[in-house]
Amino acid sequence: MQFLFPSFLWALLALAIPIIIHLFYFRRFKKVYFTNVKFLKEVKEETSARRKLRNLLVLIMRLAAIAMLVLAFAQPFIPQDTEVQKGDKSVSVFVDNSFSMNALSQDVPLIEKAKQRAREVVNAYSVEDRFQILTNDFEGRHQRLVSKEDALSLIDEIKTTPSVKELSKALTRQLQALNTSKLENKSAYVISDFQKNITDFQNFSDTTMEVNLIPLQSVQERNISIDTAYFDSPVQMLNQTNTLVIRVHNHSDTEAENIRLSLQHDGQTKPVGTLTIPPRTSKTDTVNITILKTGWHEAELKITDYPVQFDDTYFFSFNVAEVINTLVINEASPNRYLDAAFRGISYFKVTNQQSRSLDYAKFPTFQLIVMNGLSNISSGLTSELQQYVRNGGNLLVFPGVNANISSYKNFLNEFPANELVSLERAERKVADVNVEEFIFKDVFENRSANLKLPVTKVNYKISSFGGRGEEKLLSYRDGSTFIGKYRKDQGNLYLCTAPLDEEYSNLVRNAEIFVPMLYKMAISTAKDIQIAYTIGKDDVIEANNSFTGTGEMVYKLKGKAEEFIPTQKAIGSKVILGVNNQIEGAGFYNLFLNPTENLDKFAFNFDRKESNLDYYNATDLADVAGTRATIIEGTNAVDITQLIGERSRGIVLWRWFIIAALAFLILEALLLRIWKV
Repeated sequence: MQFLFPSFLWALLALAIPIIIHLFYFRRFKKVYFTNVKFLKEVKEETSARRKLRNLLVLIMRLAAIAMLVLAFAQPFIPQDTEVQKGDKSVSVFVDNSFSMNALSQDVPLIEKAKQRAREVVNAYSVEDRFQILTNDFEGRHQRLVSKEDALSLIDEIKTTPSVKELSKALTRQLQALNTSKLENKSAYVISDFQKNITDFQNFSDTTMEVNLIPLQSVQERNISIDTAYFDSPVQMLNQTNTLVIRVHNHSDTEAENIRLSLQHDGQTKPVGTLTIPPRTSKTDTVNITILKTGWHEAELKITDYPVQFDDTYFFSFNVAEVINTLVINEASPNRYLDAAFRGISYFKVTNQQSRSLDYAKFPTFQLIVMNGLSNISSGLTSELQQYVRNGGNLLVFPGVNANISSYKNFLNEFPANELVSLERAERKVADVNVEEFIFKDVFENRSANLKLPVTKVNYKISSFGGRGEEKLLSYRDGSTFIGKYRKDQGNLYLCTAPLDEEYSNLVRNAEIFVPMLYKMAISTAKDIQIAYTIGKDDVIEANNSFTGTGEMVYKLKGKAEEFIPTQKAIGSKVILGVNNQIEGAGFYNLFLNPTENLDKFAFNFDRKESNLDYYNATDLADVAGTRATIIEGTNAVDITQLIGERSRGIVLWRWFIIAALAFLILEALLLRIWKV
């Protein structure tokens, strides 16, 4: 047996007080007057013996009561295997409140069981100790130590959250809070289901903090999730069938049958079908969506799966441009065939400008810029067009028949793209169409049909540097390029090796090639358009910068139940928005400067990291943690509280010594009351 406060043992000297009282008080003689002293000697001897025995027993009771009280104040305990912590303590309790904690543990969700365990941990310590209550939200108010009463109140406020943190990050945050305390005894507790995909002990190496793990396990480990959805083509087209690819995952060890999948689009819900997914695998399916109107579209996919439901819905949004702005830069007069091709599509808006009178500031407002027959390209125009393409624009170049090859070489080197070498005057026929690339993909119903392909009488021979990343869209019989594509950051450069004039090429008369080519070049993008974002992962999003005023730029995001101002930074025609964990609910969020006009629409979904309900049980967790942590298991409230108390203070005995002291005092009172002499 050891003592938490051994200095209190000096109080055992107080045992001398009842001994002194006994020696002096019970030896005082009293005068007793008798009328008859015949039996005085016998009575005196008998009474004296009984009194001595009673007084000795009373003295023993008093000495024992005082000794028990002194020992109780010295906090006796029987040490266990772990080292006993003496003095006040600072304690950090991390409660995993991620969505996986909604799984059932017998009759209650794991989150309720976790809160119960957290209360038991706190109750195992004294009111003088200090506590941190931490959750996956990593709130600022959870980064300080509070009293026992405040800690219990914080536990009551815990709710599930879309945020999920790796175990190493939670332990690091606990260590930071405990290091702010001046108390020497520091202990951390982690209450979680310990999913394998977030339990990363290998990333936490600090050994100065005592780490205790309290594992919880659900009774059901079945979960089906919609992992992702994306369109097969980078841009969605009006009045056409757009293929949406969906991936659904079965995270259980049993086959999932008759999983009903539905799609809600523009306010209408339609069943997509049922899926049967083998255990521990994902299944990819497709849904055809016909878009009948321009503008922003909201859509969501749904399955039915219980009890873990945060990953049963997948929100996504996409935009079909109402107007496609196109700029044609001409050396001389506009090309009437080019104008006719654009004006044949109602939502194309064409602007023709002379190369000598360009407004560079308006370049970002165009989805496609066509350079038609320029002889020279100035360095200023080169710089602006390069920036335009880098920021996501599409540039189509038809060189002039009298093009300055040196000027074009400098221009194409900036991207870089293959260069013009020399002009060749010979009739050549285009023989191959790249129907695997977006520009011509799904354009022709019968690819094997004999298409009428362009014929040129004049064309430029171009270099063939492998590192320029050329992708041939149309090529001649000898394999050389007629029209090539080059990616530049977020945009595309399209280079035709022949002039557009009908005198040199009949491309403008091949409507089945020319018209869809222009249309799809205008809507193409080198960057996959993101139709959905993940809460907690995609904290930075990009949008078109619509601010043209002179005051302060204040973009706002508004969801179904919340509105906030993101961090914002304008970079050219784009604005970078930082949501910084301000989004808590999955759904659609509108971007606006003016509340009456939505500029952009973003769909946010919960992180699927916790969809995989693979846990470490107590045995496996002990193997993974090794000597870096201690596993605490308990079947009820008494087990956890008592076990933690014994581990931190040993087997505490002071209560028993208090009870013994009271028992001795009661025995003393009974002796004095019942034993009359």
